[in-house]
Formats: sequence, C-alpha cells, structure tokens
Amino acid sequence: MKSATENIFSIDILGVRIDQIDEAGSMNIIRHAVENRKRLRVITANPELIYHAEKDEPLRDMINSADVIVPDGVGVVWAARILGKELKQRVTGIDLAIRILEEGSKNGWRIFLLGSKPGVAQKAATEQSKVFPGVIFASHHGYFTREEEPALLDKIRDFAPDVLLTGLGAPKQEYWNQENNDLAPVKMGVGGSLDVLAGEVKRAPQFFQRWGIEWLYRLISEPSRIRRQVVLPLYLMRVIQQKHRHTGHKET
Repeated sequence: MKSATENIFSIDILGVRIDQIDEAGSMNIIRHAVENRKRLRVITANPELIYHAEKDEPLRDMINSADVIVPDGVGVVWAARILGKELKQRVTGIDLAIRILEEGSKNGWRIFLLGSKPGVAQKAATEQSKVFPGVIFASHHGYFTREEEPALLDKIRDFAPDVLLTGLGAPKQEYWNQENNDLAPVKMGVGGSLDVLAGEVKRAPQFFQRWGIEWLYRLISEPSRIRRQVVLPLYLMRVIQQKHRHTGHKET
C-alpha cells in the first residue's frame, strides 16, 4: 500500500526538516494512519525547537526521523520566506489537536490525553467530551516517575488508543513518543494544549490567532516567558545566516 506521506515535499530550516503541508493535508495523513493502523509520529516544530535542534544533533536526528513535521508558528513561515521557500500555512499544535478531536468525534476514535499537572488531562477529557461526544477518552497526568511509567504504559496499551496526544513539554514529549512508538497508530506532542483544552489557560483572542502572533499575547499574559521568547530573534538571525551561506555557495 502506498504511504500517505510519500508525496510530501519538505524544506530545510537550520538542519530541521519542515514539511510543506497544511492542516487539511495533515489530517488526511492522520486519518489514513488511524484507518490503516499505521504508525505515525507527528511533530509540531516551532522556532524554539528548531533553534535548539540546530546545535543538538540527537534532538535534530530525532525530529527528522518523524513521519510528519508541521510548521508550528508564524516564525517558521517567516523563516521559509527568508530562505526563498513557501509553506502552505502554519499548523499549530492546538489547532491540529482540535481537528483531531473533530475527526475523532465523527468516527468514534479512542484518544488518550497524557500530560500536564494531576487532574488537568482528566478535566480536558471531561470538557472536550461535551464538545466532541463521539470521542472515547482516557487520560493520565504527566507527573509520573520512572517507577510509575510501566503501569502507565500498561494503562495506555489496555485502552488501545487510535491517537495519543502527549503534553509533556518539548522536547521530552517528542522523545517519549519516539521511545513508545507502539502505543497508538498516531502520536503527537501537544505541549501546553491540554491546559487550553481543560479551560485552565485561555487561548489568545481571534485577532492574535488570525495574525499569527499568539506568542505576543502569551508574552503579555505571562511576562516570565521573556526568557523563551528571546530565542525568536536569535533563531531568525541563524536563518539569515543560513540564507547567506547558501547564496555564497551558489556564487562560488
């Protein structure tokens, strides 16, 4: 059977593969994986993850080994344009997670929510079951120890999810999904999305979403995030340097 990911084109940003795929295309591949019980690891690559991966070879290799790597954030779209490439659209983790829940509700998917503080994943399952009643949910918090992990793995396997949404923070969640690739056909890291789905954290207003500046809203709401946000200009500087390196090679 032909793989649903065979015809995806990709670009290179600081050594990280970014697939030229939009939300609809991502969902087509996810649907195909669930229906055909094919293993699919999805990574939502944002500027922070890409920046750190450039200097961290194991992290970069792990990301590039994923089946689908979507451009999570306007900073990735900007970088592509700087490099003379075009991405169809940014595909944020929260948007793709919601699309998965929508599709899951139509088809009775079993979705496991893993991550965040105790009680949050369960609350997210409870709240989202009101919106997407066709989904069969199970959940567990992300504060498990190494000693508790075998029991958690058994719990997930017993539930037999179609999709595993892992909110352990990047890149821990990506490494965890790679190490436990057999737990579900589809695995995707969703960062802090479980807090949003649980109603614990408010998502940015539509204006910020529409213009791709949710990061600015989060910075205004949580000034402590400034330490993470300073990565963005550093990341763009590295992208510009990448462009100049490639231009220089063409000229010589």
